[in-house]
Amino acid sequence: MEVWKAIIVGVVQGLAEFLPISSSGHIVLTQYLLGIREVGAAHQPDLAFEVILHVGTLVSVLAYFHKSLWRLVESLYTKDRVEDRKKIMWLAVATLPAVIAALAFKDFFDAVPGKPVVVSALLFVTGFILFIPRLVKAGTGEVGLKSSIIMGVGQAFAILPGISRSGATIAAGMMSGAKAEKAAEFSFLMSIPAIVGGFVLTMKDRMDETGSFSEALQSCFSGPYLAGAAAAAVVGLLAIYLVMGAVKRGKLEYFAYYCFAAGTVGVLYFSLVSQ
Repeated sequence: MEVWKAIIVGVVQGLAEFLPISSSGHIVLTQYLLGIREVGAAHQPDLAFEVILHVGTLVSVLAYFHKSLWRLVESLYTKDRVEDRKKIMWLAVATLPAVIAALAFKDFFDAVPGKPVVVSALLFVTGFILFIPRLVKAGTGEVGLKSSIIMGVGQAFAILPGISRSGATIAAGMMSGAKAEKAAEFSFLMSIPAIVGGFVLTMKDRMDETGSFSEALQSCFSGPYLAGAAAAAVVGLLAIYLVMGAVKRGKLEYFAYYCFAAGTVGVLYFSLVSQ
């Protein structure tokens, strides 16, 4: 893969991972537009590249929420940090639905990226999800067991490219009664175990292919991959600031209009291309 293509995909990943517009959907559609994927052709996804891009956005999360994360680490050896220890447990609970869904419906989830019209159509689903907070009473609570389960279910649905992980989880958290800012922070923290887990599984697959850890690591961290990850990290940090500001102002649904527009263009374009 050319470096410039990797950087473009990295920029898209950094923006779409945190803006509630679906990073997986935009990566898939961008790859079609750049010729990395071909419409109607059998395609083996470059999972290593996609995971390394997510590692780039992981850097963004660690940078923005480093104080919150350090409090969670300190709670493990500080007796009076009960609420922070509970948050670690809630993060574990929120991760389970996506793990179960990914294992149970792997073939289904793997097939969707090969259908760009479907991916584009799912952006409409994201758009409708982003309007949900306008229809429910604003919550004022913390994220607890109920919220973590509901947000975890939202993250499971967001395995589908075209459905925004951040949009689905933030909306789910707000529906469950959590304060908007708390739901947004928890949503971003939820991405950490998902990204780390995906990286570990990808490394395992690469080790099975190459036969050694060093060769697997080298294959995942090639020049273009690193360029894409760096772009994702920088742009991702800016995107987090933008989303947190939109959540605090109650303007999350503004991104819905973009999803409707992008979904419409995608459905029309890929419908014509595939004919």
